[in-house]
Amino acid sequence: MKAGLLWYDDCPHKTLTMKVLEAARHYTHRHNQSPNICYVHPSAMGDNGTSSRVGQVDVKVGSSVIRHHFWIGVEEEE
Repeated sequence: MKAGLLWYDDCPHKTLTMKVLEAARHYTHRHNQSPNICYVHPSAMGDNGTSSRVGQVDVKVGSSVIRHHFWIGVEEEE
């Protein structure tokens, strides 16, 4: 992903799924395109390991992503 949206959400009452879906809605509204990738801080994944899927969005650990931030966008195919 070359460009994306950096989303911040530290609400303890929301699940990771809720946060990713909200970030995806905002990205879609802003860019008129649905995201397919979201990188999160390792602590956000909990027991999910290093990747999961929320709707059409692949959620992966990004070692450079700051806690409570979501780097969401479109992963270009190789």
